[in-house]
Amino acid sequence: MMKRIVEFAISHTRTTLLVMFTILVFGVVARLTIPVENEPKVDVPTFLVTIPHEGVSPNDALRLLIAPMEIELKAVEGVKEVSSTGAEHMGVVSVEFFTHVKMDTARSDLREAVNRARENFPSTTDEPVITEAGGHVSRVLQVNLVSRGAPEETVYRTAVRVKDQLEALPSVQRISMQGAREEFLEILIDATKMHAYQLSAEQLINTLARNNRLIPAGSLLSGQGSLSINIPSVVDTPEDLIDIPVFADQDKVITLGDIATVRRTFKDRVSYSHANGEQSISLFVYRRPEAFLIGTAHEVEAFVADIQDEIPTSIGMFISSNYASFAERLVNELQGNMVTALVLVMIVVLATMGFRSSVLVGTAIPIAFLFALIILWIAGQSFNFMVMFGMLLGLGMLIDGVVVVAEDADRRMADGVGSAQAYSSATVRMARPVIASTSTTLAVFLPLLFWPGTAGAFLGYLPRTVFLVMVGALLYALVFAPAFGNFLMGDKPGKRDAKESVALMWNVDLSLLRGFKSLYAKVLAFAVRYATGTVIVALIVVYVIFSIHGSRNLGVIFFNENDPQWANIFVRAQGNLSPEESYSLVTEVEDELNQVVGLWNINMISTAGLGQAEGTRVEFSGGASADIIGIFYIEMTPSDQHERTGTEILEEIRERVSGFNGVVIEVVPISGALTPGKPIALQFTSPDREALTPVVERVKDYMLNEVKGLRDLEDTLPLGALEWELSVDRARAALYGADVTTVGLTAQLLTTGVKLGEYRPDDSEDALDIRVRFPADNRGLDALDNLEVVTNRGSIPISHFVERKPRVKSDALQRRDQNNMHMIQAGLVPGVLPDTKVREIQTWIDSQDFDSRVDIRFRGTNEEQEESEAYLSKAFSFALLLMFVLLVLHYNNFYHPILTMLAIVLSTAGVFLGLTLTNQPFSVILSGIGVLTLAGIVVNNNIVLIDTFNAGVRDNPERDVRDIIVLTGLQRLRPVLVTTGTTIIGILPLATHNSIDFINRQWIFGGPVSAYWVPLSQAILFGLSFATVLTLIVTPAMLMLPTQLEGWIQKLKSFTLPRKSEAS
Repeated sequence: MMKRIVEFAISHTRTTLLVMFTILVFGVVARLTIPVENEPKVDVPTFLVTIPHEGVSPNDALRLLIAPMEIELKAVEGVKEVSSTGAEHMGVVSVEFFTHVKMDTARSDLREAVNRARENFPSTTDEPVITEAGGHVSRVLQVNLVSRGAPEETVYRTAVRVKDQLEALPSVQRISMQGAREEFLEILIDATKMHAYQLSAEQLINTLARNNRLIPAGSLLSGQGSLSINIPSVVDTPEDLIDIPVFADQDKVITLGDIATVRRTFKDRVSYSHANGEQSISLFVYRRPEAFLIGTAHEVEAFVADIQDEIPTSIGMFISSNYASFAERLVNELQGNMVTALVLVMIVVLATMGFRSSVLVGTAIPIAFLFALIILWIAGQSFNFMVMFGMLLGLGMLIDGVVVVAEDADRRMADGVGSAQAYSSATVRMARPVIASTSTTLAVFLPLLFWPGTAGAFLGYLPRTVFLVMVGALLYALVFAPAFGNFLMGDKPGKRDAKESVALMWNVDLSLLRGFKSLYAKVLAFAVRYATGTVIVALIVVYVIFSIHGSRNLGVIFFNENDPQWANIFVRAQGNLSPEESYSLVTEVEDELNQVVGLWNINMISTAGLGQAEGTRVEFSGGASADIIGIFYIEMTPSDQHERTGTEILEEIRERVSGFNGVVIEVVPISGALTPGKPIALQFTSPDREALTPVVERVKDYMLNEVKGLRDLEDTLPLGALEWELSVDRARAALYGADVTTVGLTAQLLTTGVKLGEYRPDDSEDALDIRVRFPADNRGLDALDNLEVVTNRGSIPISHFVERKPRVKSDALQRRDQNNMHMIQAGLVPGVLPDTKVREIQTWIDSQDFDSRVDIRFRGTNEEQEESEAYLSKAFSFALLLMFVLLVLHYNNFYHPILTMLAIVLSTAGVFLGLTLTNQPFSVILSGIGVLTLAGIVVNNNIVLIDTFNAGVRDNPERDVRDIIVLTGLQRLRPVLVTTGTTIIGILPLATHNSIDFINRQWIFGGPVSAYWVPLSQAILFGLSFATVLTLIVTPAMLMLPTQLEGWIQKLKSFTLPRKSEAS
């Protein structure tokens, strides 16, 4: 079958080359049009359901709003975890689905559950809002508007207009506006006049509400036709409110305008936003799940550039926190590194195989790459870091097959065989080992295609890319390469038949060898002669490597942490701070940040407490402290524009802000999708909330005082802030004709006011709230003491039946999967590994006698690490089993598969040797993938070597096995060194912390690109180097073991048989 395919490809060279050219053309088109990303777009289906209910307490929010939601969510299929927060004025539910659930399905199922739960909400609960939670990965950039002399109203309305236009862009999902005060229609009641006319708050509010209500009057049917009846009853303008009667007696009507002032104004400020030191209104732009980061950023940038002329000159508008700009720099740098690797590989191939053969081998690279890109493009995937490194990883592996074929064909042509017959016979001869080696490589990556969870979604691009690249390479090696090679040779005629060439391969005079080949032949002959000793020495070396690494205890990490380009700075303070007080404290921190050299953008949000501003919503997914009063989003200057690293800049920031009294400042670098949040995250859950606090406090005390290397520790324990409680004596209130509702409505007039409804002005697309309250002079704590209510007995001071007393404020209450929850999170000082501290804390927890009702577990990165470790161990076991089955099928015996897979042990020992020499911890993700990748690479060399040995024994039964083994090694020496050398040379720059960008002519040491891939690159570098050296010696020695064993058995028989004959 294979012979017919190859002969057809060679005899129809033009057709074969046309198909190959078509792949090149479509591949170039795919590369030009495929979306380009930095990190893979990992859209974990996670949603936030915000349930607003004005005036609700955290406890009531849990009971009345969240409990019905949790009950309904239990029936939704695919839900992984439900986290809930009961806060003032709202309940928030975070719903995370498993990664295999499609976003549209998850959104639809969640919306149905919300609609079912709404039936059990209080009637005054507002419409629940469902938003997709994406964090910094789905946030693309922010557009800032600052005043250059424009009034607040102008800036606000311009920001609203820009926001509406941005939301209309195809790639934009939503815009979050920060730093703006919402407009509303305010009715300021004159308390003196209200009491003079004996108007109670309840009477006034009911009157106004009843006069702003849509009244459907219906239609009148008669013999003359049908006539609609319309009763204008909804407020359209502020003047409509002024004319509403609020009091009337026999001869006088009092309207709202007689006792109140109606004005359109802004609500009280609860947050501030700064962009690079200027007060701003910031628009956070979030992409749609199906959109891509860089493409969305370009779309927004183009829009901002086009709309600049429409913005008033007194308003400045600019973009900051653009995640896509950094992503583009990294993508371009890695693409340059790929080209550099390609050039280095071609140099190696050209130096070892000659010009024509190097062209034949080198063409395999673009064919395999572009073949993979075409499939990814058709599948709607992006061209990202993982795809690029998958190609870089496959760079050495993909030419393995074509090198084997080309090298065998070259040898045949050197013996006088014609080019067409040489390539045909070489391809047919090497087809089985090439297919077997490619199959074992694909077997290694096959389990990774089904990697679950966030890590699997993030890293899944790498095995998919390698899979596609290897399929393209196999197609090229067995179909295109024979035809293309014959074309390059000009269909050169031959002097010998292919069978004569095969015989010549095994009739080499070893004494005529010179140079490196002669040295290798002598070493190999010695190793084969003392095969048993060679194998024992190899096993001892492997054992010593594992023992030394185990004794060093270098630790384990989940994923490699790069030098940060972005960071969040959290400002925390306790107490009943007003927005202005919080703003004052946060701006002091901002002044310090402005003095730090190396910061590109500084964006700030200040708020009176957690949950008031965008970005602080993290607490609703469980874990952040409720005392956050400010957040800075900082971007550092690109690494090629300054000498300091991002880590050094963040350490300077820590030193500068360490002297602030009364506030706690945390500097948290923003990591990738696999390492979100702080490295240490402890979750405490229990059905009984009272049982949680003592346990959390004991663990917190231990971590603060006993565990070294922790910093920036935070928790979700109650803060102990105060609030005023108005305790109503219901019996005494009844004597005065009052009740709780009377007191509550009157008290609201002193705070944010009572919402009467909404109205939509002509110049606004959004409806404005209508609120009634007292003027600012009549609001405040003193006014609360002097507050009077109007009843049927006149104006009565509430002090007659209300006691005002302070109490501890009820903070936001958190739950996870219907259990009460608290969290403790902590960062680490440089040089401390998370795994080390997790084991230390876990050991202490296990030794304590905590309440059995409290469940304690590590979350975050540690949880992902444990899941990935478990899956990778299963994947590795499955890959080994699958490889062994394929090898048994190929060899039809058990010894050769075992011998082939010995290379995996050698390569793994090489990985740990590299970790020991470089003093690096084992990365579960990157080093783990490196070990799996090596299993596929090193087995290939053994397969072809053993296959060549088997062919030599079969074709030369009269030759000594030692000679055949040495000749086998010599035949495989060049292709093994070429394929190994190309793989090593391709990743050598990254493995040595060098980023060599051939396109942009940049050489960066220790940059973000090289740092990202160092563990994986070093694992392959050390593992492949070590395994290759031993494979060229140990595998041939082990091929000799059966012959030696057979000789020993013969000697034993010859020794025992004469003894028996003598005895007889």
